[in-house]
Amino acid sequence: MGDEEQRRTPRLGIDIGRVIINGSAHPNGGDTAFFQGDDATMLATPEMDGAVPAIARLVARFDGRVWLISTCGPVVQERTLRWLDSHDFYRRTGLAPSSVFFCRTRPDKRHYCEQLALTHFVDDHPEVHAHIRGAVDHQYFFGPQVAGVPSYGRHVLTWAEAEAEILATLAV
Repeated sequence: MGDEEQRRTPRLGIDIGRVIINGSAHPNGGDTAFFQGDDATMLATPEMDGAVPAIARLVARFDGRVWLISTCGPVVQERTLRWLDSHDFYRRTGLAPSSVFFCRTRPDKRHYCEQLALTHFVDDHPEVHAHIRGAVDHQYFFGPQVAGVPSYGRHVLTWAEAEAEILATLAV
């Protein structure tokens, strides 16, 4: 690890879909229930197992320097914000509502990584990781991955694994 990396203040970015919101586990039809269902159906979409307690601990450990950054269109953005409110996400995690950002394309996440000087990022999509490579020191490929995880990233299947991997980088 170089001197510059050691001097950087730890700052964490987290994707939302399939990282915090577990659309594929919805009892009424997977991701389509979140995207196309009525409000009650959308709000019934579960959170990823262990996400909220892990994020709460990480928000504390990162002294509040944690942001959610999601790629979606305006309709899903509005639904996501309603889901976060309905699930009392902000109170339960200590994350400020002003720490949630949305972009329209996956490559746009790099802009937020650079603007916020993120050192860590958790996302399920390999394309996002390819776009943020070099902007973020520690990249975590969350959940099942179709292809292997490149050497610049770490594969974490669960929030317990993600939290342990992230905390291990802070202990050095």
